[in-house]
Amino acid sequence: MRFVRPLLRRITHGITLGVRVIAIDAENRVLLVRHGYTPGWHFPGGGVDVGETTEAAARRELKEETNVEATGPLRLTGLYFNSRFGNRDHVACYRASTFTCGPVPAPGFEIAEIGFFPLSALPQGLSAGSARRLAELAGKAEPSAVW
Repeated sequence: MRFVRPLLRRITHGITLGVRVIAIDAENRVLLVRHGYTPGWHFPGGGVDVGETTEAAARRELKEETNVEATGPLRLTGLYFNSRFGNRDHVACYRASTFTCGPVPAPGFEIAEIGFFPLSALPQGLSAGSARRLAELAGKAEPSAVW
């Protein structure tokens, strides 16, 4: 049922707002998820619910999708325009510097796979938005306003 939410959100809201979380561990590995309903590897994240702050949504989605809990402050890395969803979608991206990892959830339709990947060996199929954010963090690309 949860996979229906993004579609309903687009139908019922003029503007959609989502969040993504960049979590890089002490071994310089980034946390990524592969969804069951769209190709590629992405940062964990999802939609902001009514009455919810973007930071609260980022913490919730990180925990729901990966069982990783941000234990310190989240740092907003940017607000980005995402034209893939009807030219009205925006993504607030956060960086989690400190976090704890619980047991990896079983694969499901929404999240088919979860993994930590070395920044020097990212998986094939990394989403364009995730790749841009990592390049910006590494100082290899100029900041962009586009997801």
